[in-house]
Amino acid sequence: MTSAISFQRVVVPALFLTALLAQILAAPPAHAASAAEIDQEVDRALGDFRKIEGANAFLGIAKGVLVFPKVYKAGIGVGGEYGEGALRVGGKTVDYYSTAAASIGFQLGAQAKSIVVIFAQESALQKFRESEGWKVGVDGSVALVDIGVGKAVDTTNIKDPVIGFIFGQKGLMYNLTLEGAKFTKLDKK
Repeated sequence: MTSAISFQRVVVPALFLTALLAQILAAPPAHAASAAEIDQEVDRALGDFRKIEGANAFLGIAKGVLVFPKVYKAGIGVGGEYGEGALRVGGKTVDYYSTAAASIGFQLGAQAKSIVVIFAQESALQKFRESEGWKVGVDGSVALVDIGVGKAVDTTNIKDPVIGFIFGQKGLMYNLTLEGAKFTKLDKK
């Protein structure tokens, strides 16, 4: 009987918190960023990205760069993430996108991170831009490069058509991935 009571004391509150967290993450943001706000944040994120050794080599070969300056992720068994960003081609914003993902499994914590996706081949960029919603791992593969504090990017070993970088993590979150993330075009003017 004691183990059943202990189970209820732990599992029921955990399930409640997980359901509450899922509701919060699924709700639309209270303040949707304007195009100008997104562009400012993208400029800032690209400035931070350029400070990483080796990053400029990737920006130099990029046919397009998708930047999400702030992606917020949280989870307790069930998790979700959301962020808004811009696609730049030739240094100019051509479209705005959101990224969203949900996950189930071993995860605990919350974090904010920045994501930069480099389209190294014109065909990969074109396929992305023509899609209604692009899901990592389904509509295209992204070679993920995790950039931690004090790390550099090894440009000699990465030859993939789409390369993703996660950097600037704030907070603690286990299970860092882009797998399952969906990028959806936003109507921002």
